[in-house]
This record gives sequence, C-alpha cells and structure tokens, in this order.
Amino acid sequence: MEYSCVQLNDLPDEILLTIFKKLYNAEVLYSLIGVNKRLNIIAQDTIFTGHLTLIRCSLNDSIYPVTELMLDRFCSQILPKIHDKIKWFNLESFAMERILLAANYSNLSGLGLYNIGIERAKHLFTGKIV
Repeated sequence: MEYSCVQLNDLPDEILLTIFKKLYNAEVLYSLIGVNKRLNIIAQDTIFTGHLTLIRCSLNDSIYPVTELMLDRFCSQILPKIHDKIKWFNLESFAMERILLAANYSNLSGLGLYNIGIERAKHLFTGKIV
C-alpha cells in the first residue's frame, strides 16, 4: 500500500482560503504571519484583515481579552503590517488602548467595544473624567 504525504503548503490557494475562512480570523493571522511568503499573502487578504475581532468568548458568552502572548505579537508584528487593511475592530477594554496605539488605522471606520464601563467610555470619547 502506498501513502501520500500532502502538506499544507501543497494545497492550492483556493482550498487554503476555504479552510481558513472557517477559522477565527485573529488565529489565522497569529498562526500564519511570518511562516512563509505565500501564507503571509493569504493571511493578509482582506477576508481576514478587514473585520478583525481581538476578543475571546467563553462557552457562556462571557467576553475576555486575547492572551498576553497573542496581544504582544499582534501589537509588535502583525498590526503594523496590516494596519491599512483594517476597517473594523472588535476589542475588549483591557487591550483596547494598546491595540489602538500599535498603528495608524487609516481605513478604520467601525469599532466594537466590549466590557467597557460607561465612565471609561465617556473619558475615551470626551477626554473628561466623569
């Protein structure tokens, strides 16, 4: 019996895109950016970068920030590479400021904020402490 060993990099781009679309876009970026040139190009497609969700949800629908390790890599390596492709962010208040200061998001048109208190929101948008 003969076996074939097909690796991820052997698959056509269309199949990889189909597989990656089923995954959480932040995980695709986190896992593929920096692997090789081809996967960098695929991961930086607007499918994965246009609407970026950097929060985690538990089984009971609680919202949590991404891990510190993931946040570090996003802020230092990933966001500076894809900043101009991001049109929408979903962020948790713990990591929000750090993420927003990591790059200049020239095409950002929407922002979903989670776990943010009313006082913090007022301060962010008015600069006044309530």
